[in-house]
Amino acid sequence: MKKEQLRELDDNRTSYIVILGFMLALSLILSYIESLIPFPFGVPGMKLGLPNMAVVILIYRYGAKEGIVINVLRIILSGFLFGNLFGILFSISGALISFLFMVIAKKTGLLDMRGVSVVGGLTHNIAQLFVAAFIVKTSGIMFYLPALLISGAITGFLNGFIAEKLGIYLNKTFIRSKNR
Repeated sequence: MKKEQLRELDDNRTSYIVILGFMLALSLILSYIESLIPFPFGVPGMKLGLPNMAVVILIYRYGAKEGIVINVLRIILSGFLFGNLFGILFSISGALISFLFMVIAKKTGLLDMRGVSVVGGLTHNIAQLFVAAFIVKTSGIMFYLPALLISGAITGFLNGFIAEKLGIYLNKTFIRSKNR
């Protein structure tokens, strides 16, 4: 390789690392903001899913590998910063299942970013509910399923809508897709 090609490759790697660092920081900030917002709808652990915006943008702009790495790092870091080990276990169970379903939904090509985010919100809540039922050893916790499905659909759509707009803005300013 020529020096110019090596320099361009180094610049691309540096940009890639900076962008992933930015997306991790963004997801941590959104996790912190989410931890400050009371969500008083009677369902324990119900959240807005704000950090999912960064994950959806990563899935669309870079791919599954980048999305899962940032998602797992965000859960571990935000768990230690704003939560506890128990919260990390609940979050990781929902995040891994929802991430898998979001990647599959995107690959079908049938859904846009909003639809993929709705899939993520729904499957995240379902996975966490099953984990909770396993931990407390009762199916009575499934009583919360309708409320969690409604909240997952609404927040998933809103987060997907915002992620779509944020992704357009970030793409115009500094994020470049690896597919470009």
